[in-house]
Amino acid sequence: MLNRSEVFTAIGEQLGGGENTHGFAVMSVRIRELGQLAVRFGWEQGEQAETGIEQLLKASLRPTDTVLRTGDESFAVILPRVHTRNQALLAITRLQAAFESPLQLAPAIPPWQARIVLGAALHPSDGQDADTLWRHAQMAAADAASNGDHYAFHDIRDTERTIDYQDLSDSIEANRLVTFFQPIRDLQRDIIVGVESLARWTSRTQGVVRPDDFVTFAEQNDLILALTRWSIHTTFRYAAAMAGVPGFLFAINLSPRVLSRPGLVEQLFDALGIWGIAPTSVIAEVTETALAKDMDSAVHTLRRLRERGVRVAIDDFGTGFASITYLSKFPASELKIDKSLVNAMRDDPRMAKLVDSIITLAHNLGLDVTAEGIENAETQSMLTAMGCDLGQGFHLGKPEPAAEWIAHYQLAHANTQDDGSAPTP
Repeated sequence: MLNRSEVFTAIGEQLGGGENTHGFAVMSVRIRELGQLAVRFGWEQGEQAETGIEQLLKASLRPTDTVLRTGDESFAVILPRVHTRNQALLAITRLQAAFESPLQLAPAIPPWQARIVLGAALHPSDGQDADTLWRHAQMAAADAASNGDHYAFHDIRDTERTIDYQDLSDSIEANRLVTFFQPIRDLQRDIIVGVESLARWTSRTQGVVRPDDFVTFAEQNDLILALTRWSIHTTFRYAAAMAGVPGFLFAINLSPRVLSRPGLVEQLFDALGIWGIAPTSVIAEVTETALAKDMDSAVHTLRRLRERGVRVAIDDFGTGFASITYLSKFPASELKIDKSLVNAMRDDPRMAKLVDSIITLAHNLGLDVTAEGIENAETQSMLTAMGCDLGQGFHLGKPEPAAEWIAHYQLAHANTQDDGSAPTP
């Protein structure tokens, strides 16, 4: 493996490089499972594969760019005269294109579909010395890998994130987190038919912490099981207060990290029994990233849930690794179209056609469809005309504390009993 000091030296050359000092990028490039080729086919074949990857990286970039091997599956890339994220994105796009087709890396290794993950940091905004820039590029790559993305840029909030393990652990144990509900609306009948359960946390020392931050921290620090257990029980406790509404749905997000752990199915059904909730009232939401990370484990766990009546939704569809093949194998009952697609469809006819095609495909596979991120009446009308089943978004209702949401719903329900109309809080 290349000595870290050689990477720092290469970055240092840019720091002292005159015009380049004010604009260059450092990237951490990971080729997932590259190291396994040496295990499967022998050290010599594995070394040829790594050399082939290094040559492919160099061939995809400019002659002035530098590629350095930093580990069995990782490389450092230094891009001179790159001043903005858009310029860095051009290099990222070229690298991604080079890995779209299976690669013949060594004589004894059959064509292999490599999976590339990149993290980028820019000088001077993301760091002004070699150590900081390289660390921030690696952090960005780690974020991309954990989120199931192909690439990520360094986020300044990552360096400001000072979540204390004991603080979060104690907050989960002492039930200091809060459950929020966001309504799910039946677009065809124009009534609310369920809610998505969302966790919110206000740290005693840091104040309000973004869900993306503390959930990611929990995943990376073995607190995700405790957080999931808390989410399941608090959601079902509130669900028990809605027992008088037949068929009402409660969606819970499950991290890919918990799907591979034993006991999840038993834990969920124990909670259902404690709170008297029917399995058919629950939607287990899993991001499509989980399909790519551990397909077999995810399928096994979620199939057990489906067999016992729990509905399963593929969340954020359209942004990750899922494909038609995955859809045909995955034990899902519904699909949630990512908000990035939904947000764009009003002003982009091609995106509208794509969303329409996804809805048709899902229906042909027997899946219900939920559109996320509905922000205006026009988008809602378009989705309704396309036959989309369910919708979420600020236009349909913002998340609010579960106790308050239930009180508003029950009040609206009481006010509509006389005329028989459906409650629409």
